[in-house]
Amino acid sequence: MSNKFKTALASDTSKSILSAVICALLGILIGFIILLIINAEHAPKAISVILKNWMYYRNNGKKLYYLGQTLVKAVPLILCGIAVLFAYKSGLFNIGVAGQYCIGIGISLWTALAWHLPWFVCVLFAIVCAALWASIAGLLKAFCNVNEVIAGIMLNWISLYIVNVLMQNERVMNVGKSETFSIAATSPQSLLPTLGLGALFHDNEYVSIAIPLTIVVAILINILLKKTVLGYELRATGLNKHAAKYAGMKDKKNLILTMAVSGAIAGLAASLFYLTDVQPWKTSSTVPAMGFNGIAVAFLGELNPIGVIFSGYFIQHITQGGSFIDTKYFNPQIADLISSIIIYSCAFMFLFKTQLSKLMERKKKVAKSEEKPVKAESADAEGKRG
Repeated sequence: MSNKFKTALASDTSKSILSAVICALLGILIGFIILLIINAEHAPKAISVILKNWMYYRNNGKKLYYLGQTLVKAVPLILCGIAVLFAYKSGLFNIGVAGQYCIGIGISLWTALAWHLPWFVCVLFAIVCAALWASIAGLLKAFCNVNEVIAGIMLNWISLYIVNVLMQNERVMNVGKSETFSIAATSPQSLLPTLGLGALFHDNEYVSIAIPLTIVVAILINILLKKTVLGYELRATGLNKHAAKYAGMKDKKNLILTMAVSGAIAGLAASLFYLTDVQPWKTSSTVPAMGFNGIAVAFLGELNPIGVIFSGYFIQHITQGGSFIDTKYFNPQIADLISSIIIYSCAFMFLFKTQLSKLMERKKKVAKSEEKPVKAESADAEGKRG
């Protein structure tokens, strides 16, 4: 094994990737065992279908269509993950992403269906309103020292009921069905433009600029956190707000700004999903799970914006794959169970990384101890020759 490969393997990035892979494999393995318990004969085919997802189809057109569908549904998951990691990197645990996502849904749909505004204005409204909503938790943290987790949980439920009340209007919702009208039929100018991307996925009308925009946002957040003065200040404030204040940084402003940016990303996630018209909003009694799933996606992606792109797609790939299994033998929610196990195993990622570090350190010590006798023997041989 070359020294370069050994160095790369020992790096923190490699350990993070290996830990994420272990989490994924653990979830798949436990899911497969559960499938075997339910129906051993059809379990191998079921797990294969879940893992294949869009590759399950033989027709290339259908493969492309359902790949596009998976990407469309992965967009809000990825962005919610980025929203969580942005706050976490700055020392805040924004569990209120679900509520901010909910506000983004309500505002984007209202501006589209009631006001018939262009898509970019709807997106802008959703971003601003979600950012302002998240700022409430930031203000409470900065000036009243209220824990952002408690504030976030309370605001999640308030946002849900606000959106439910807002949507219960005949201008935006079919009250009889308790679901919003189709944007394509009511306000076509509010739909996200496809820019021809739909044609790449067998004319999937839901594939839009949301996909490339998500990648751009991930790259920009990565640059902001790692390469800018603002990113440094936000991370420094998160690590120790007292030290940051002593160094001349505006700790309260940074706390509020962190929550606002995190909320803005959650609002963007909601608008980029619902303005594709892929699904309507239905009156709900529970907070959207997307915000909470974003927490797991962020940690599975090792709190790296680029890593979150892959972890978000992977979770959605598994979830979507569950819809293709034979319901005669299994419940499609088995895919959600596998995703849940993967999400739960994310809690042990730090443990996996620690164990990998210990294993590599042990191997280094063994290698060094083996090198010493060899060096001693070569030195003795040279002495005898002399």
